[in-house]
Amino acid sequence: MAYKTDADKIKRWREERHWSQEHLAELAGIGLRTVQRIENGEQASRDSLTALAAAFNVEAIALVIDPEVEASGIVQRRNVKVRAGARLVLWIHCAAYGLGLVLFTAICLAVGSFVMKWALIWWTVGLAAHAAIVVTIELITRYMDD
Repeated sequence: MAYKTDADKIKRWREERHWSQEHLAELAGIGLRTVQRIENGEQASRDSLTALAAAFNVEAIALVIDPEVEASGIVQRRNVKVRAGARLVLWIHCAAYGLGLVLFTAICLAVGSFVMKWALIWWTVGLAAHAAIVVTIELITRYMDD
């Protein structure tokens, strides 16, 4: 069975001890190519992890990525994208509203009365509702991240 190793941690620990990959491979009793593959993020066998853990004098579980931590990181990154997308769409809506406001004002001035009143009122209601939805998304995703 292959395990997902914490390649960054293994590389960081090796560099903190000023060990080369060759030296680590020799201490662990595994091949140099195996150390290189593990540090590049490829999966490692249980025997390789046990050998590396013995070389670093730690438990083998310390070299494995915790699936819960990885999953929460994925969810947080997704939530950041969702929030950014919602804010972008709201800004686009605000820009369109500004252009519409200028256009409706020009029409009203040309006609001589406020004929675009209801269109402007309902567009304002729609923009306010859109803003409320974006605020709700922000609050929910921030709450989920905590």
